[in-house]
Amino acid sequence: MRWRTTHDHWGWLSILIHWLTALTVFGLFGLGLWMTSLDYYDSWRKAGPDLHKSIGVLLFCLTVLRLVWRRVEGKPAPLASHTGREQALAHRVHRLLYIMLFTVMVFGYLISTADGRAIEVFGWFSIPATIHGIDKQEDIAGVIHLTLAIVLISLVALHALAAIKHHFFDKDRTLLRMFGR
Repeated sequence: MRWRTTHDHWGWLSILIHWLTALTVFGLFGLGLWMTSLDYYDSWRKAGPDLHKSIGVLLFCLTVLRLVWRRVEGKPAPLASHTGREQALAHRVHRLLYIMLFTVMVFGYLISTADGRAIEVFGWFSIPATIHGIDKQEDIAGVIHLTLAIVLISLVALHALAAIKHHFFDKDRTLLRMFGR
């Protein structure tokens, strides 16, 4: 398998980033739901959010890297079987997925820095609190973060269903290309 994207295939680096992003989004969603159910005395009460924030910051970095790599590498040409309408819809959905990813992360940042403290990322570095002290910032950002995360997971599920539709019903190579075949 090639590490660079070609006219016909995704490169392994693009594929790796795609699947790592997908796993991370689902993992963060599950962790986020689980950690909000913890009671005050649970040992994960602090560790869960710290892990969630650290992985979220790394996902932000990975997403920026992904966009830069995509700009440098481009993408494979659409399959001949895809109509112009399908191509336009795919483009809009991909753009919306990126917008949702960044928006969810921005509101996560607003929750995490509402009290003025920086976000510690696994003890490696910290992200300073630049926006904080807004009345009810943590609560409002929390509701928006959860709502957008649900929308993001729904879009990811639709994206996956579309890939499955292409594979099983249209019998084209859309899904196989994202597995490097």
